Amino acid sequence: MITDISPDIWELLEYEATRINSPSFIGADPVQFPRRFTELQDIEIASLLCATIAWGNRRMICRDCDRMLELMDNQPFRFMMDEGYEELPDRNIHRTFFAKNLRHFLRGLRSIYMSHGSLADFARAEHIDQSETPAWELARLINGRLAEANGGTSDSRCLPVNLKSTALKRLNMALRWLVRDDGIVDLGVWKGVIKPSQLYIPMDVHVNNTARELGLLERKAADRRSVLDLTRLLATRRPEDPVWFDYALFGIGVGVPAPETI
Repeated sequence: MITDISPDIWELLEYEATRINSPSFIGADPVQFPRRFTELQDIEIASLLCATIAWGNRRMICRDCDRMLELMDNQPFRFMMDEGYEELPDRNIHRTFFAKNLRHFLRGLRSIYMSHGSLADFARAEHIDQSETPAWELARLINGRLAEANGGTSDSRCLPVNLKSTALKRLNMALRWLVRDDGIVDLGVWKGVIKPSQLYIPMDVHVNNTARELGLLERKAADRRSVLDLTRLLATRRPEDPVWFDYALFGIGVGVPAPETI
């Protein structure tokens, strides 16, 4: 792991994270969708589903998140528990994510909510906070429930199944929304589940490239090892909240709150 970072780079990261982590960021980002709700279950489901389709052009992502929630009558928890997904017509949701993938996801999530009441309670019951990498442990556990609810089949469109190598970008994004609680952008509704210090950077190619350009990372692969290396480095500066720097890495060098693709 790189350790020799110049003060100028840290100053840039601090400045950009402060600039971008602001209320003006919300309206153009998929984080706006879980923020529509007040009930924990609705927030959790909207976070998971909207983060799942958060790749590509941001305007298209937000458009498709809005449409997806409309399909669920803007009541994601009730829609899921009433098994409304079984009546969804076959259609595209976002790029390569279709109604069949949404049905797969909601069947498994419904199983979790039937037995635990919320995803937070499921995560607590499974003690993911005791894992060295809680996000990957949660993905493993959710994948297990998804497979059980879908005749033993997996669906990588819902969550990655290659957990040894995946950067797990979209789940790490959802967890940032649910766990971080600075009262600005992220919702911070998960109390006593995991701490912000246990979160990991939601890494895609853009974040990986930015990190390498700044000398924070050497590896070109946007994979699990790079996520762990980068997050550990950022934790040397902010050990209680390393993913605060996600805002800087996501939008650095851009004159508006965030770039057009994520």
